[in-house]
Amino acid sequence: MEPVGYELKRRAYQRRIRISVKPGGQVIVSAGKHVPVLLIKGFIRHHQTWIDQTVQKLKDRPVSILKKQDVAEYKRVKKTTLKLVEERLAYFNQTYQFSWKRISIRNQKSQWGSCSRSGTLSFNYKLAMIPSELADYVIVHELCHVQQMNHGPRFWALITKTVPDWRERRRALKRL
Repeated sequence: MEPVGYELKRRAYQRRIRISVKPGGQVIVSAGKHVPVLLIKGFIRHHQTWIDQTVQKLKDRPVSILKKQDVAEYKRVKKTTLKLVEERLAYFNQTYQFSWKRISIRNQKSQWGSCSRSGTLSFNYKLAMIPSELADYVIVHELCHVQQMNHGPRFWALITKTVPDWRERRRALKRL
């Protein structure tokens, strides 16, 4: 038995088959472009129990704040978010003393922030619309990526310096 209505996403360089269930119960299956459909369907059947349980858990959960895209809202809130990010980076960087190239505020639909290898810190404009302790977690998270471009033990040790309760904040952020 296959899940009713799953979306298949083909990606050129993806090596493994992935199944994810979004809030609201939407099932997304992603696989490399050359993975046979029969293999994908077998993978889905093998994980059917997990899919059913997860859909049941998430079907009544509201869709994330990140998913709602509004260009007018983005233009209106972008400057506020940039000011917030600059102030909080200055505050937290008193501890870290890291340097970055530039700050970018973007209208992202699937992430709160990112750090490029070239040193650009990018943040979702919606940071200004969430609780300040969660925004601080995102800002510190990306700031620490300037020093550690991974999620290894050293990276989490850096975050712990200024956000010792990062695990709770991370869980709360995922619930938004």
